[in-house]
Amino acid sequence: MTDPTLPGSEPVPNAANAPPQTLVRSPLSDGEWQRMHPLSPLLRGGLVLLVIVGVVIANLRDRLLGIVLPWLSSDFDGYQSYESSNDPIDFVIAHNLYLVAILVVFGVIALLVLGFYISWRFHTFRITQDDVEVRSGILFRTQRRAPLDRVQGVNLTRPMIARLFGLAKLEVVGAGMDSNVKLEYLSTVNAETVRADILRLASGQQLAEAAKAEGSASGSRVSALSATMSREITGLIEGPEAPVAEPESVVDIPVVRIIASHVVSPSTVFVLITVIAIVIGVSLGYTWLLLGFIPAFIGLGAYWVSSILRSLRYSIAPTPDGARITFGLLTTITETIPPGRVHALEVTQPILWRPFGWWAVKLNRLSGRSATDSTTDQFTTVLPVGTAADVEQVLRLMQPGVPETEWSLIVREGMFGPLEQDSFTTTPKRAWWIRPLSWKRNGFRLTDDLLLLRRGVIWRNLSILPLARLQSFALHQGPFDRKSRVASAHAHVVTGPVSAHLAAVDRDAALALLADVAAGTVRAAASDHSHRWAHVDEARHAADAEARDHAEARDDVDARDDADAASDGGPGASETALPARPEEVE
Repeated sequence: MTDPTLPGSEPVPNAANAPPQTLVRSPLSDGEWQRMHPLSPLLRGGLVLLVIVGVVIANLRDRLLGIVLPWLSSDFDGYQSYESSNDPIDFVIAHNLYLVAILVVFGVIALLVLGFYISWRFHTFRITQDDVEVRSGILFRTQRRAPLDRVQGVNLTRPMIARLFGLAKLEVVGAGMDSNVKLEYLSTVNAETVRADILRLASGQQLAEAAKAEGSASGSRVSALSATMSREITGLIEGPEAPVAEPESVVDIPVVRIIASHVVSPSTVFVLITVIAIVIGVSLGYTWLLLGFIPAFIGLGAYWVSSILRSLRYSIAPTPDGARITFGLLTTITETIPPGRVHALEVTQPILWRPFGWWAVKLNRLSGRSATDSTTDQFTTVLPVGTAADVEQVLRLMQPGVPETEWSLIVREGMFGPLEQDSFTTTPKRAWWIRPLSWKRNGFRLTDDLLLLRRGVIWRNLSILPLARLQSFALHQGPFDRKSRVASAHAHVVTGPVSAHLAAVDRDAALALLADVAAGTVRAAASDHSHRWAHVDEARHAADAEARDHAEARDDVDARDDADAASDGGPGASETALPARPEEVE
C-alpha cells in the first residue's frame, strides 16, 4: 500500500471511513488524505524568513552603500580594510568571490524552497465520518485527531497577509487542553465549505437530498491540483479573496460606540489618576517618574488600539450549527459555537457605562488551547458592548432551549433588578454587613434550565449557568457566615472569565438550592443531547408539530361541540357547565 504522506504518492482512498456523500459538499471532505494550499509553507514559516532577510539587509545598509557608491562612504579605504577584517563579507570582497557568494545564496534559497515543498507534501489532513486528522513533520512526525462528537466549535481565521492571497486558517476546537486541530492554510472558499462539512458531520444531521453522481467528480489528482493552482494564481492577479456569504447579524455595533466604550472605562480613570500623579511628581523634582511610566502608557495605548481593531466588524448571527461570531478589522476571525458548548455566561455593566445603557457579555467554554496561549481571551467575548436589547438577542442565541417566556424576566430582573415583586432570592437583612452596598440586589434564581446569580451595584453582574453544563455545586460557611445564618454558593464550571460565586445566601435557602440544583442538573444532563445537536432540533420540530396537531384537533372538537350545542338548545345551551381546559384553571 502506498503511503499517502510520501512525496510523489497519491492519497489512498479509505471508503470505510469516508463520510456520507449526502453530508459533505467539498471534494476535500471525502475521507482521503488531502494536502493544504501550496502557499501554506510560505505563510507558516516563509514570512519569518522574509523578516530575517529584511533585518539582515537593513543591518548591511551602510556596507552596501559603501560597495555600490564608495565615494559617499567616509570609512571606505579600499581593499586593505577588507583584508584586515575577519568579517565574511569583507573576505568575499577582498578575494573577489562575488560569484561564489551568489551561488551560495541561491543554493541556500533552493534548499529552503525544497524544504518548504517537502513540508507541504508531508502536511496532510483528512475528514472522516468520525474524526478530523492532521499529519505533519518531516523528521519528527506528528498526528492530531479531533473526534467530531467532541467538537466545541470551528474557528476560521483570516490574517491580514493571508487575506491578500485569498487564504484562511481553520481551527477545530477540541474539548481537552491544547487539543485543537489546525488546517493551515486553505483557500477561503474551501475553508468555508470544509467548516460547514465538519459542523454538519458533528451535528449528526442526515440530509434528505439525493447523492449526486460521483462520476463528474472523479478525475486525475494531478489535473485537479493543476486546476487549483491555476485558480489561485488567477485570484492573486485579480485581487484578494472572493466575498463569502455572511448571515445577517442580529446586533449592530456602531464604530463610535466601540471607541467610546474604551474611552469611558475604568482604565481611563486609572490613566487620568496616573497622569495627575506624574505631573505632581515632576513638579516636585521627581523626573524619573516620567521615564518610568512611559512603557506603561505605550502598553496601554497598544492594548486600546488592538481591542478597538478586534471589536470592529463585529457580527453575531444564528446558523443551523449554532451562533456564528465574526470580529476583527485586519485579522478577521469567524467562530461557530454549536449548541450546548456554552458552560457559563456573564452580563456585566461598569458604572461608567450605566448612563449610556451599555453592557458586555462574556462566556466560559472549552477553547482547546493551553493556559499560556495569549489569544484565549479574544474567544471569550460574545458581545463587546451593546444595549439591553442587544444582550437579549445574544442570550437567545447562546441558550436557544430556554422558553420564550423566561427571557423578558431574565433581562428585566437579572440585569436591572431588584424590582417590585422580584423573583430572586436575595441576601437577608441580617447579613447586610457582608454586602453593605449590594445586599438588596445580591441573589439567585433557579429555573428548569438555568441558574442565575445576580451581584454587584457599582459593577453589575449577572451570571447565567446552564444546568446541563454544571460540573458540581458547593456551599461554604465560615464563622461569620454561621453567626449570620448565611452561606456562600459556588457553582463549578470550566475555567473562564465568568465568576460563578454568590455570597451571603440565607442558610435554609442555600440548602434548598443545593438539593434543587443537584436534581435539576441530573435531569438536564440526562435529557441533553447537544453533542449531536441536529437530533435536538429534529426532536424540537417534531414536538412543535405534535403540539400544533393536538391544538388543531382540540379546536376541531370544540367547534363540533359548539355546533351540536347550538343545534340542541340554541342560545340557552351556553348555560350548561363544561369541563374547563387546563390552561383556563387559575
